[in-house]
Amino acid sequence: MLAALMLSPVAARAAIEADPQVLYDQMKAAYQRAAERNWDYADQEQYLSTILDAGRAYSLQRPTDPAYGEIATLAVQVGTGLHYDPLLNHDGAAWYVREASNWVIKNSGDPALVRNAQDLLQRANAEDAPATLARLADDDATANLHDYPGDVDAALQEVEAPWRSWILTGDPSWRTLAFQRAAAANFPLAHLPTSYGPEFVRAVQMASAGTLSGDAAGDKANADTILQRLKNMTSPLIIASVKAVPHDVYLSTLAPADEYFGRMGYSVLGIQNELKHVNFMLDYNYGNREAGQALLIADAIEGMQRVYPRDRDMPKLLYAEITTLDRMSTPETKSSEARLRSLLTIEYQDSPEARKVLTPPAPSS
Repeated sequence: MLAALMLSPVAARAAIEADPQVLYDQMKAAYQRAAERNWDYADQEQYLSTILDAGRAYSLQRPTDPAYGEIATLAVQVGTGLHYDPLLNHDGAAWYVREASNWVIKNSGDPALVRNAQDLLQRANAEDAPATLARLADDDATANLHDYPGDVDAALQEVEAPWRSWILTGDPSWRTLAFQRAAAANFPLAHLPTSYGPEFVRAVQMASAGTLSGDAAGDKANADTILQRLKNMTSPLIIASVKAVPHDVYLSTLAPADEYFGRMGYSVLGIQNELKHVNFMLDYNYGNREAGQALLIADAIEGMQRVYPRDRDMPKLLYAEITTLDRMSTPETKSSEARLRSLLTIEYQDSPEARKVLTPPAPSS
């Protein structure tokens, strides 16, 4: 949705901006298409995605425009109806959901809408509480399947929620639940998405072979059932639903080289150069003396993520900054590191960089 881009007339600080009006029109077009198809689950997800894109653009560029409040209200209404959850939504927009929810809580006179905004805010704010986020994600996936019985994408979330919760928390009971649900005869195994499907199947194979660490009672039996169902398929495993796309595809909108982010106005190249410089100084034991500069880099990366959440290099930048901040020990750097870690491991969980953070290398013997 951020494909509609326009050059800013400011020559000194060239910026490429997503045109809010174009994104607003795309939002209306998505509504019209969905209305013509009677609003299945995928239509609802697509519509919510266009709302979030338009909302981000108005927040960043026209926060005083009357459309800002209209879209914030829509984000809460549609997000509630679709049981928005940051662990299951892949638009990288938790910051905007948080902002829209706060706007509704402050400005709406509708008690029911305010309660909905508070529920969404609880989810957006749970990014730093993995156990809570896991529980909420499973509740939301179950609610969506209840609202859209028989829908393939809604059914897939019933496994995606516990599987992502397992990766995030390391609690094997979530993995066991994912195996249990995937073994059900009505689970659409043929439509496992590219994001987690191959890894999930590998874990199933390991559980069946008895080589999965931390397995629980029933894991092998469920894994055997899943593998037998896969073997009995009359067509090859798709590992992709109609809606799902590979991680490297939905992170395809690149931040341009001449756009600048954060308080210091760093370009993407500037962010990379500053990271190299700070780490160079840290190698010479400058330690916390580099904290101020490291925080400015973090500010620029967060600013970039707000505008270009689908940039394919975002996980790499987040990981580089997290590992840089980890070399310092001020309260501010630790707070920033925790915030970026949540952003990486929740909104970009399928990236190799997130897995490095979620699964630290085993200590050397």
